[in-house]
Amino acid sequence: MMFSFWQVINAEHLPCTEDVIFQGPRWRTEPSDLILPINSPDQQATVTCGAEGSPPPQYRWSLNGTLIDLGNDYRRHMTGGSLIISNLDKDQDTGVYQCTAFNTWGSILSRRASLQFAYLDNFKTQAVRSAVNVREGQGVVLLCGPPAHSGGLTFAWIFNEYPHFVQQDSRRFISQETGSLYISKVESSDVGNYTCVVNNSVTREKVLSSPTPLVLRNDGVMGEYEPKIEVHFPDSVPAAKESVVTLECFALGNPVPEISWRRTSGIPFPSKVKMKNSNAVLEIPNFQQEDAGMYECMAENRRGKNAARGRISFHAKPHWLQTITDTVLSIEENLFWECKANGKPKPSYSWLKNGEQVTPEGRIQIENGALSIAVVNLSDSGVYQCVAENKHGIIYSGAQLMVLASPPSFSRSPLRTLLKARSGSEVTLECEPQASPPAITLWKKGNEILQRSERITLLPNGTLKIANVTRRDAASYTCVAKNQFGTASTTGRLLITEPTRITMRPTNMEIIVGESIVLPCQIACDPALDVSFSWAFNGQLVDFQRDGDHFERVGGSISGDLMVRNIQLNHGGKYVCVIDTDVESLSTSAILVVKGPPGPPDKVAVEEITDSTAQLSWTPGRDNGSPITGYIIQARTPFTVGWQAVDSVPEVVNGNTLTATVVGLNAWVEYEFRVVTRNIVGLGEPSPASAKTRTEDAIPDTAPTDVEGGGGTKTELVITWEPVPEELQNGEGFGYIVAFRPVGTVTWTRAVISTPGVAPYVFRNDTIPPFAPFDVKVGAYNNRGEGPFSSIATVYSAEEVPSLAPKRVRTRSVSAVQIEVIWEALPVIAERVLGYEVVYWEDDTKPDTVGKVRISENYKLVNVTGLRANTVYYLCVAAFNTAGPGPQSAAINATTKKPPPDRAPLNIQWTMIGSTLTMHWDAVVAMETESRVTGYLVVLRRHRYNDINAIPTNKTTVELSLSANDNYLIQIKAVSEGGEGVGSEPIHIQKLRFNNSAGTFNLASSHPLPSVCNRVI
Repeated sequence: MMFSFWQVINAEHLPCTEDVIFQGPRWRTEPSDLILPINSPDQQATVTCGAEGSPPPQYRWSLNGTLIDLGNDYRRHMTGGSLIISNLDKDQDTGVYQCTAFNTWGSILSRRASLQFAYLDNFKTQAVRSAVNVREGQGVVLLCGPPAHSGGLTFAWIFNEYPHFVQQDSRRFISQETGSLYISKVESSDVGNYTCVVNNSVTREKVLSSPTPLVLRNDGVMGEYEPKIEVHFPDSVPAAKESVVTLECFALGNPVPEISWRRTSGIPFPSKVKMKNSNAVLEIPNFQQEDAGMYECMAENRRGKNAARGRISFHAKPHWLQTITDTVLSIEENLFWECKANGKPKPSYSWLKNGEQVTPEGRIQIENGALSIAVVNLSDSGVYQCVAENKHGIIYSGAQLMVLASPPSFSRSPLRTLLKARSGSEVTLECEPQASPPAITLWKKGNEILQRSERITLLPNGTLKIANVTRRDAASYTCVAKNQFGTASTTGRLLITEPTRITMRPTNMEIIVGESIVLPCQIACDPALDVSFSWAFNGQLVDFQRDGDHFERVGGSISGDLMVRNIQLNHGGKYVCVIDTDVESLSTSAILVVKGPPGPPDKVAVEEITDSTAQLSWTPGRDNGSPITGYIIQARTPFTVGWQAVDSVPEVVNGNTLTATVVGLNAWVEYEFRVVTRNIVGLGEPSPASAKTRTEDAIPDTAPTDVEGGGGTKTELVITWEPVPEELQNGEGFGYIVAFRPVGTVTWTRAVISTPGVAPYVFRNDTIPPFAPFDVKVGAYNNRGEGPFSSIATVYSAEEVPSLAPKRVRTRSVSAVQIEVIWEALPVIAERVLGYEVVYWEDDTKPDTVGKVRISENYKLVNVTGLRANTVYYLCVAAFNTAGPGPQSAAINATTKKPPPDRAPLNIQWTMIGSTLTMHWDAVVAMETESRVTGYLVVLRRHRYNDINAIPTNKTTVELSLSANDNYLIQIKAVSEGGEGVGSEPIHIQKLRFNNSAGTFNLASSHPLPSVCNRVI
């Protein structure tokens, strides 16, 4: 192959073999096998092929090893690298296709792909096949004889007519190898016509044979006979790796034989092996080497048995174990490539260069899968392929070889212009020219060629090392490189600096959570050095951008101090200050111990519980840098608001104690407990809550409170009390015991109330005198027994209602909404009188309109308000006490006044001279349904004192004297017998200001008004 000038000349610009970009063609998509219906609707096939490279590859195709001339072929053309075949022709297009991709760097061959056509011919025309005559009990085989075809077939049989298909079972079997139908033992129900159905799995075509009649002979029934195997697999079955292997075995016989399988080696079948169709089919998916061997099918009935055997052999197409990779070599170097493949049978190897066979001769040697080329030259560049092949397949592995030839160049790896080194250190200067073949190098100090010495080392790869440098080693150093194509050099200056010293280091510290500190890190260094500081925390570099809330770098150019703000527990650990200069790296570290409130305890458990105590245990949490000094125990119940501190024994739980007994608990209450830890820093987070635990029950120890009563009806004693809260009931079966006796007696009467929420208790007895005093006490009990009683309280029995009705009841209509009722007080009677009750209503026929007003016994008059205007009301009066009202007085009636006018005074005018306000308005005339107007009410509100004055007048004018130091709000209402009417719109009068020059008051305003103002509303 010819190489371009570009390839040879530009090799000198390639930096090193690792930086070479391989641009020869390499496969992106390779062709795959195709099988198409012969009558494909689109009549077109696409064989895919695509490669990448630079310049983009071109393509050519071969069919059965012959190059396809696409220029003169109207049916074939390429799109990209893919081959498009139109107007398919089975005879011309069937075969093996191979694609070649090539560019200026070389060529590669694709894998081979076959194109085949599937078809299915019709059965030969025949109205009806010959009848098959058998005896009942005899076995029979109905042949299908599929027509000419290409592509996989499946078979089925129709019995008599479609869609009645023959169902396979232990007596009937359809071979998917031959298509024939096997009936091991014919029965009378089998008589009929049988049609073979053949399906092509590629073309989806289906053809049917002519019917085959099955007829029973009339010369008797077939007797029993031993199995005869009619369907069996070949003696040798080749099987590909990872394929699905299917073996068929079926026998005729009477009785119907049973089929079984085994491996003659005795090895049991793995779980992947499946038996189908009453064991007539053995299926081995994902076939592997270990599945190969001798298989046996056994058919057996009571008349005997028969067996068939066959060996399954394993084969595999080649697959790669080791492939070749792109390689770049300098001219005159040696190439060695080796590829390895596995397969059965073992594959053979060959090599291609740019799609052509490589012949071993002279410098080129091939041994098994290894290719070696000695002393490579530019003509050896190209694209190579290792080919592994056996009778089951062929595979390709490709790689590009680039051979470089160039003079030395330091364009990619020059010496640094200035190299700084610390006095006393070792300096390494690398000489790495790009050259093909590799260049010979030497070093100069100034103009003097360097020689090896005790401190100077010259390595074979061109590297210069100077040990224990001093200021005398400071100079310019030059590396000179040479090969047969030319010479190049690179120069750099070496500067020796004094060692850097750390002058202030951080020290180990202890600190409390929330505080802030500065960790010092300061140095003294050579002024010629560039210095940078960084900090690491627990091995991770501190990111001052991300963690700026807590970390900040402070100090000057020779200080790398670190400020840590608002320190948290997670800030405890090792801090390392790293100082980097041009010539060395130093570090110093310190341990920061952060002390904080302790972590939460864990595993709080109730070990033992009584009616008033609970023994707890727990495990300690983290002390967070400060020893735990004590624990606080808290409890919660359904009756408390949040968590409450509880008493314990010991009273103070120190930091070394992990158990305590909580005391003072309520009996029969469900508790949760938690523990809070403390140290000298403060209180920590509480532990998780313990499991809910109920205290034991106990006799009640709390008596009911607020025992009182009274009221009720005649012959009743009503007793009330404040119920005992549920958390103090101490157990189930809670109730109350009510005890009472007449004052001055000894014997108590007791009543048991089993419903805790029932109150009050009412005792009824006809012998109870009215308003008699009783001693009363209330106790509590539960299933454990009786608890304490309350202190004794005095409660009076129900009293009788007053026996007399008030007399001399009189009424007066006050307004449209109010009636005044007056009566004469009752004389002294046996019953108590607590007050009087006025009952009123509009109509005797409407009792739901009844209203009621009560007043104490000291009053003999009441105003009934909220009534309707111009309405007749009936009213009566009764005395009352706790037993209720007594007899009512005789009802009398009264009529409320007509309503006042519902209109406000209009056309209000006001005039102000000095501090005197004169107002005029139009009279309000009442309508016939309204009360007559008897006068007017001028309502004056002073803002400063927030007081209201009502000034009556029977005229439509009024004069008011106003203060100069206040604002006023004025309304005018009409007054009638029915009450006050609607008020006018409010009139606002602002502060007055005395005017010395005019001797009058003007309205204070942003726009001065004249001393006499008029306004009409």
